[in-house]
Amino acid sequence: MNNIIALHNDLKNKTYHHGGYEHFKVSDPKPRDIHKASVRDRLLHHAIYRQLYPFFERTFITDSFSCRLNKGTHKAINRFRQRAYRPSKNHTTTCWALKCDIRKFFENIDHSVLLKMLDEYILDQNIFNLLAEIIQSFEAKPGKGLPLGNLTSQLLVNIYMNKFDQFVKHKVKAKYYLRYADDFIIMSNNRSLLDKNLQLVDTFLRNELKLELHPQKVSIETIASGVDFLGWVNFSHHTILRAKTKKRMLKRLKKNPTPESITSYLGFLKHGNTFSLQQKIVNDYWFWEE
Repeated sequence: MNNIIALHNDLKNKTYHHGGYEHFKVSDPKPRDIHKASVRDRLLHHAIYRQLYPFFERTFITDSFSCRLNKGTHKAINRFRQRAYRPSKNHTTTCWALKCDIRKFFENIDHSVLLKMLDEYILDQNIFNLLAEIIQSFEAKPGKGLPLGNLTSQLLVNIYMNKFDQFVKHKVKAKYYLRYADDFIIMSNNRSLLDKNLQLVDTFLRNELKLELHPQKVSIETIASGVDFLGWVNFSHHTILRAKTKKRMLKRLKKNPTPESITSYLGFLKHGNTFSLQQKIVNDYWFWEE
């Protein structure tokens, strides 16, 4: 209680300063740097998020799926399949998907660009100063970066990328677009149009948001050949697990075949066409138990 009262007084007297971060690495599966704030600072993050999320949520487009209530990866994949029907004319003509990924997304968020965006929305100078304190409490490089461990970072990157979403929808006029964090897809039955779209989004990201596309993670593929998106390979009428994800899952299960992990993976697999894989896991689990 004393700590909460002290935090309250710091905020009331405008003497609050964000503390440092505890750094550690995780693999999920690729290595990521996590920076964890103190309990005191995380308490403030949650309070800010609760107050600001409902307002900013109304400004986001429907087809943005990361770190939002009633959204998520599975709904993004379902939306992908739904959206693919239109440009492919119910899968009677070839439909193409432009898939892109932003290079080192969190660590390249530009502080000055983000603060300028927030200034357009937030009129209360005290709230703005508090957000600036949180944003500037971390740098992956001078003037850039948001920590993966902050709850506020989830909201801030959506605010940051909302400008891109609005550009794609209203300037590029991409009808069939969806985004999850730094992964986004534009679909069309016109291959040359997607080439033009790619040039437009690349220029906008560089000039307006100071971000770059990952050159090895930009592709234009037919939906009929399968589009690798959010850990699944998505086809016109079905979805299968990415080969690397399947291999990693089976390896982890063999090391730790507990009922809890089995249940967790089986629940995950129900979101795709994975009946054979589910049967293999169940059968192998009993074999490992012996």
